Amino acid sequence: MSDWLHNLPLVWMAIVVFACTFLVTAAIYWMVTLLAVGERARSFKAVSPGILPPLGIIFGLFVAFTAAQVWGDNQQAGSTVDREASALRAVVILASRFPTDGETRLRTLIREHIGETTAKEWPMMADRTANLRVIPQKLAEALQLALTLEPNNEGQRIAQREITTSLENAFEARRQRVLISRSQVHWTKWAALLLQAACALIAIAMVHSDNRLSSAITLAMFATGVAASAFLIVAYDRPFVGQLAVSPAPLLEVMP
Repeated sequence: MSDWLHNLPLVWMAIVVFACTFLVTAAIYWMVTLLAVGERARSFKAVSPGILPPLGIIFGLFVAFTAAQVWGDNQQAGSTVDREASALRAVVILASRFPTDGETRLRTLIREHIGETTAKEWPMMADRTANLRVIPQKLAEALQLALTLEPNNEGQRIAQREITTSLENAFEARRQRVLISRSQVHWTKWAALLLQAACALIAIAMVHSDNRLSSAITLAMFATGVAASAFLIVAYDRPFVGQLAVSPAPLLEVMP
């Protein structure tokens, strides 16, 4: 799906999706009605209404198949941000076990990393331009600093190990976050979903071709379901784009 659609406010996104769906539905209704004359009308009526439930079930399976990816990506994106925030928070807490200079430097690096992540990397993830070739400099400096700390007692040695582990976890969570930011529903899934919806709409129009009012009502009802399904998928399709995007709020809470 195009970036402009994902960046629309939810109200306008819904208007666009529903409008396009009803326009296509109206075109199908007009085409079938126009063709349903003479011998073709009898042929259309010969189409068994029993075909409609299987078409509807297949459409529902396509929606569930597509939605499963979307919900999974969004849930994983939120969990990844939470894990990254938890790892950074652990570093901030454990840094207090070391002298003031080491603690202050670690806190400063974490704060600067979070600032760069929210100000620069988050917009890049929304544009799907973030990549793993760029190493988060402040986070790398924090890891290097943690390795150079000289513990004076067992408590500091344990804290140093935990800080190093937490920073490694933050690196891994950031890697997962960037990878998820590239995720979206592939065009082949959209093509299969929309083609199945079109087949179901055409079948409905043919089965009810002898009664225009019945055909219009039935088509409108099914088209509403198609539009609602498409709208939900589009709204959550890109985890870091739009009004429902995953927020960097958990990271910002680490260093208020």
